[in-house]
Formats: sequence, C-alpha cells, structure tokens
Amino acid sequence: MLFDPDNAIIKLCSQGMELEGQGMPDEAGKLFVQAWNQSTSDFEKFTSAHYVARHQKTVTDKLHWDEEALKYALLVNGSMIRAALPSLYLNIAKCHEELKDLTKARENYQLALSYTQFLSDDGYGTMIKRGILHGLERTSQAD
Repeated sequence: MLFDPDNAIIKLCSQGMELEGQGMPDEAGKLFVQAWNQSTSDFEKFTSAHYVARHQKTVTDKLHWDEEALKYALLVNGSMIRAALPSLYLNIAKCHEELKDLTKARENYQLALSYTQFLSDDGYGTMIKRGILHGLERTSQAD
C-alpha cells in the first residue's frame, strides 16, 4: 500500500538507488534531493529524507536528515512504518555516538530496541538488532 511503484517520489528514490548501485552517488543524491523537494505527504517526506541522509558529507548533516525522516515516519500510521523505526533510531544513535554524545546515543539505541518486535525475522532484521545491541554495549561501557 505505502510503496506504490507508480508514486513519483518512490520512482525518484528507486532511480536514485539504481544510480547508487551503478557507482554514481552524486547523481543519486541529486535525485533524492529532488524527491524531497517534490514530496507532499508525510510518507513521501519520510522516504526521501531517509535517502537524502545517506548522502550527507558530515555526521551533523546526516543526523539532521535522519531526524527529519524520523519526524515524518512518526506521523505515518501502519506496520510498514513501525518496521522502519528500529533502523531510523539506530541511524540517529550512531550519529550521536560519532558526535560523542553518548547519552543521546544510548537513548536512541534504547528506542531502537523498543521497536525491534516490528522487524521481520530475516537477515535484515537480524542485522539491525545486532547493530542496536552492539551500540548499547559500546555506549554502556562509556559510563
């Protein structure tokens, strides 16, 4: 339902992912920004912000876009969105950890953990859970 392949924003993001796969990150980044600029719904803004975040040059800029993606994801209802929350919080936690704000990092790792029941039981879900648990381990050792 949410990932309508005919949606213009989804098409732009898909084209951007194809360009990433072809080793053309700058061109992909331009499509993701175009998707953001053309987004009109909370779901489209969540989706495009998520991809824009991946192409930021600084941790601070990546954190900004990850937080934008989360802000809009929290406005969208549905199980598909809940399944994205662990990854979004994980990305935000990693940014805070890189910025040496271990308190915020730990808070976001814990939030990520609280949504893991919505992850699918597959390789992706396992990878996200492992990243969250390792992040919690790292940030609790800093106490």
